[in-house]
Amino acid sequence: MDDYSIKGNHGHVPVMRDRMAALLADHVGEMGDRAVIVDATLGAGGHAEHFLTVFPEARVIGLDRDENALRDAGERLARFGDRFLGVKTRFDGLAEVLAAGEGEILDLARKEGISGALFDLGVSSMQLDQVERGFAYRTDAPLDMRMDATQGITAADILNTYSHGDIARVLKTYGDERFAGKIASAVLREREKEPFTTSARLVELLYDTIPAATRRTGGHPAKRTFQALRVEVNRELESLTNVLPQITDALNVGGRAVFMSYQSHEDKLVKRFFTELTTSKTPPGLPVDLPGTAPRFRQVTRGAETASEAEIEENPRAAPVKVRAIERIAENSEN
Repeated sequence: MDDYSIKGNHGHVPVMRDRMAALLADHVGEMGDRAVIVDATLGAGGHAEHFLTVFPEARVIGLDRDENALRDAGERLARFGDRFLGVKTRFDGLAEVLAAGEGEILDLARKEGISGALFDLGVSSMQLDQVERGFAYRTDAPLDMRMDATQGITAADILNTYSHGDIARVLKTYGDERFAGKIASAVLREREKEPFTTSARLVELLYDTIPAATRRTGGHPAKRTFQALRVEVNRELESLTNVLPQITDALNVGGRAVFMSYQSHEDKLVKRFFTELTTSKTPPGLPVDLPGTAPRFRQVTRGAETASEAEIEENPRAAPVKVRAIERIAENSEN
C-alpha cells in the first residue's frame, strides 16, 4: 500500500480502491485537466484521495451529508488545493449541486460534464467506528443511525412511534428479516414499559425473540434489524432511486458511473436501472435499431463484480460488495 493511502486515513482502507480507479482511468485520462470526478459518498475521503493522486490533472467533487465526514475529509485532502471541492448534501442532491453550486470545479462540470462518478453505498467505515452514532450492534450506544446527525428521525423514533405493521414492513423489506412480525410485536410490548433509547436493549430483545436455532447460523441476530433501521432512517433506497437518473444524465460521452452495493436491495435497483438504460427500445424482431431507440449507455461490468480473496483478506468490509459500472456512449441527439 502506498504511503499516501495510509496517512490520515483513520485506519480505513477504501474498498477496491485500485479497481475503482481502473474503471474510470481511460476516459478520465483522455479528458486531462477537463476531467471532473464525483465522489458521491465521500466518507473519510479515501477514494477521493486515490483519484486525486493517480489522476493528477482531474478535479473531484465530494458529497456527504455528514458534517464530521466533510470536515475530516477536507483536512485530509487540503494538500490538493482547488482540485477538490466538498459539498454537504445527501447524494441525491447531486443535480441541484451541479445546476446551482458555485465554484470553478462546478463551472467546469457544467461545461464539460462528469467524466467519472463513484457511489460507495451504505454506511461508511468511519461512521461505523463512531460508537456514539449507533450504527453498530456490538456496542451499546444511542439508537440514532442518522448519517446527517442534524436532521431527520432516529432509529429510536422508529421503534417508539411506528405501528406494528410499519415496523414489520421496515424489517422485512430492508432487512429480509424472517421474524419481522414477531420482532415488531416484541418492540410494541417493550416500548409500553419504557421507550427505546440505546442499542443494547434492542439487541437483548432480538436475542430473546429470534429462535435459538436461527441465531446459530447467518451471523449476528441483530444484523438484519440494524440494517433495516439504518436504511429507513436515512431513506437510502429513495436516495438511490433519485440519483440514478441524475448521474447518468450528467455524464459526458465516455463518462462512467460506478456503484458499490453492500445489500441486495441496492444492487437490484442499480441492476434494473442499468438494464433499462442499455436496452434498445426498438421493437423485437427488427434487424436494426430504429432512429431514437438505440441505447445511449453500455454496461462496463459483466454482471456484478466482487472483491477478490486478497482484497477481502486485507479489508474484510469488502466481502459483501457488488460493483456495477455504466458508460455513456452517445448524446441524446446521436441516437
